[in-house]
Amino acid sequence: MSDYVNDINDRIINGVIDAIDLDREISDEELLIVIDKTILKESKSLYISMVDKHQIKKEVYNSIRKLDVLQELIEDESITEIMINGSNNIYIEKGGEIFDSGKNFKSNAKLNDVIQQIVSYSNRIINESSPIVDARLLDGSRVNIVLPPISLDGPAVTIRKFPETPITMEDLISYGSVTSEVADFLEKLVISKYNIFISGGTGSGKTTFLNVLSNFIPKSERIITIEDSAELQIRNTSNIVRLEVRNANSEGKNELNIRDLIKTSLRMRPDRIIIGEVRDGAAFDLLQAFNTGHDGSLSTGHANSTLDMLSRLETLVLLAAEIPIVAIRKQISAAIDIIVQLGRLRDRSRRVLEISEVLNCENGEITINPLYVFKEHSEENGKIVGELAKTDNQLLNNDKLYRAGILRND
Repeated sequence: MSDYVNDINDRIINGVIDAIDLDREISDEELLIVIDKTILKESKSLYISMVDKHQIKKEVYNSIRKLDVLQELIEDESITEIMINGSNNIYIEKGGEIFDSGKNFKSNAKLNDVIQQIVSYSNRIINESSPIVDARLLDGSRVNIVLPPISLDGPAVTIRKFPETPITMEDLISYGSVTSEVADFLEKLVISKYNIFISGGTGSGKTTFLNVLSNFIPKSERIITIEDSAELQIRNTSNIVRLEVRNANSEGKNELNIRDLIKTSLRMRPDRIIIGEVRDGAAFDLLQAFNTGHDGSLSTGHANSTLDMLSRLETLVLLAAEIPIVAIRKQISAAIDIIVQLGRLRDRSRRVLEISEVLNCENGEITINPLYVFKEHSEENGKIVGELAKTDNQLLNNDKLYRAGILRND
């Protein structure tokens, strides 16, 4: 938008605020009528083209009723991430590449107003004494906010957007993330109630992949989801309970964390427990849940390889309890059946890099059995060509497949 339009935007907004009755709730339709009238009034003394009028109307409405300059970026389906570094720097991610959006907030005060509006959607609180928060938008997009004095150059806001229509396994196959053979294999594992852990780095698509796998769960089963900030979009069943952590209040009381929710979920008659991400001592409770008859459960964690994920789980468990390493490894090997390792390649594509079976803990070490491994063949026009190829190894723990009737002794 031109600097000329920027200069008159404030006049339009002030005129609209003066024109509306602040003592009663005004509908969106009424607000748009008031904006039209105010623009018409201002255009008598200022020349405003039809293109600028349309843009002003949209931006004034977004400023008053929506999320100001962020609204257009949020509505743009091609944008997957929005990164705000203070009021003057807004970056976006499209197609795996980061660009300057060319937009900015008029002031830090306006950015702070938008931040308070965002956290109110999730019933969260953020201020100088509690300057970090995870929240979500009404469309389910994930939001992380860090305020000064922690963020030195102004408020830092990161918004991870999710597609309005959840991605399916067919989509992942068309993107080349998995093959039809792997998709069929994973579906059988989910139906047979293998405990599956999804591992990967930041932005590798763990939450998306967890959503995709969850849709293989039979509709007759009861699911409990547990998340820091509710993001999962499980639409295959109506018998679902969604739990979300509650941060402590201003007095530091009434917090309900992942560990609390895992414990209470065990009393809710779950067929499966899905934990959005494990990043702290909740790993201890996750292993207990997986090991106490809740087969078919799913979770995710940050790690750059399958072995790194196993090592990180050990460290996270130690945050909650002082247990000998060997005992932790035995619990991990008993709780987790399969680890799916995701990654983001240098061409920014997201791929399944490895699917491994977790075997027993022998001589103090967990044994893994790689079943599928991504193999790169070449690079064409900046795009990596490769496939998730089956190894010579076979799935060794077939008991659950037999119990589900997918494999038969005859």
